[in-house]
Amino acid sequence: MFEAFITGLLQVFDQTTFLLMVIGIFLGFIVGILPGIGSPGAVALMLPFIFEMDPVQAFAFLLGMYAVTGTTGDITSILFGVPGEVVSTATIIDGHPMAKKGEAGRALGAALMSSLVGAIVGAFSLAAAIPIVTPLVLSFKSPEFFSLAILGICFLAALSGDNKLKGVLAGGLGLVLSTVGLDYQENIERYTFGLVNLWEGLGLIAAAVGLFAVPEIVELWVKGSAIAETKVGKLGGVWQGVKDTFIHIGLTVRCSMIGTFFGLVPGVSAALSQWVSYAHAVQSTRDRSGFGKGDVRGVLGPGAANNSGIGAAMIPTVAFGVPGSATTAILLGAFIIQGLQPGPKMLTEHLALTFSFVWLIVISNIITVVLCLLFLNHLAKITQVRGSLLIPALFMLIYLAGFANTGSYFAMTTTLVFGVMGVVMVNHGWPRPPLVLGLVLGSLVERNLFISYEIYGLWFLTRPIVMVTFGVALVVIFLPGLQDWMAKRAKLQEDLGA
Repeated sequence: MFEAFITGLLQVFDQTTFLLMVIGIFLGFIVGILPGIGSPGAVALMLPFIFEMDPVQAFAFLLGMYAVTGTTGDITSILFGVPGEVVSTATIIDGHPMAKKGEAGRALGAALMSSLVGAIVGAFSLAAAIPIVTPLVLSFKSPEFFSLAILGICFLAALSGDNKLKGVLAGGLGLVLSTVGLDYQENIERYTFGLVNLWEGLGLIAAAVGLFAVPEIVELWVKGSAIAETKVGKLGGVWQGVKDTFIHIGLTVRCSMIGTFFGLVPGVSAALSQWVSYAHAVQSTRDRSGFGKGDVRGVLGPGAANNSGIGAAMIPTVAFGVPGSATTAILLGAFIIQGLQPGPKMLTEHLALTFSFVWLIVISNIITVVLCLLFLNHLAKITQVRGSLLIPALFMLIYLAGFANTGSYFAMTTTLVFGVMGVVMVNHGWPRPPLVLGLVLGSLVERNLFISYEIYGLWFLTRPIVMVTFGVALVVIFLPGLQDWMAKRAKLQEDLGA
């Protein structure tokens, strides 16, 4: 295995292979910057170009693109409040407020470096998991997916700010909106009002971009100034953001492991790992007052989870031919084109190729982070540009996001509707993250609850992993209240002692 590990590294540095990886990185950078296109669509578009390549070259090209889209997607999330990818949405919550405070460079530095740490953790998890992956992946079925989704819902409390009731109601609204479309079980229309465009439900990208980007642009319009409310210093604090990653290295690694876990389990949205990581960052901190207002830890958590799931999602794809994400499902097409069969042969006859995937993910992210750090000075200065010059371009980006996701003009209407909803929620103090989390989790909860009950009845609740996950969910629900109670009690004792 060690020999295959080193051989995989040497294969990456073949002249043609390395050049194709760099081209893929360049294309992935563009995809990440432009909202709505997404890594699945980009990888699908590039499949016809790999027919004449050998396997290492083909996956260098495709994985170079795939590995960096999440990293670069954080850039527009932080600078403009426009998520470059759905998995970059959670970065907006604290990243964009940091940009408004003139700390765009610090937020970008933290996001890029934590993404690199996450990518390394996820990639080497792929290498380490090869001998032990079989029982872990096969142990997850519909009941376990359902329990994970319930765990995600329990994190709503951490995403609700000071007003828990509004947060729960917003999350409930997200769950209700996730039912729009055709019923999974009986193919019955629900809340479509006779519109064929709603049969597939509300586009998550269009909804997320409208909900988060439109209110920020409206605020910028009303304010009539630049995004940054204070002047950006030299490099905008980029190196401070890099230092923050290592100052909070425990949080960064823990969130990387969260992203790795969610990436490992097929069928679980990568966006969920971002929200769970953000919630963990909030809950693992005693002073939560800065979250949502520009706390760097709110950037580090989602940033670390962003890329760690990429390597993990390759594990079930390579070992069993079970895609761990939408993009790895498309990568299965690349296996077929190259005449490769995911499964035992990838872990024996093609072991060096499998290990090359690890190196491709790591090296692609190192190159991307280094290039981004070199140009962050110029990127951070964008926040000093007058708002009236940026607003037309930003509106074009968000509507491009809505259209590119489905190729339908109706998606642009969805973006507009959720944009209005986002403005109303901001003006009345309603948290937006729970609504997006509800949209993400709704279909997962409904589909797996139905399958679990049909197969196991209520006995699915007694499965060991389900019981453990529900136990964690109870801790998540009651821990914040217990921590607040203990903090108040300690303060009261200090006051009495004084």
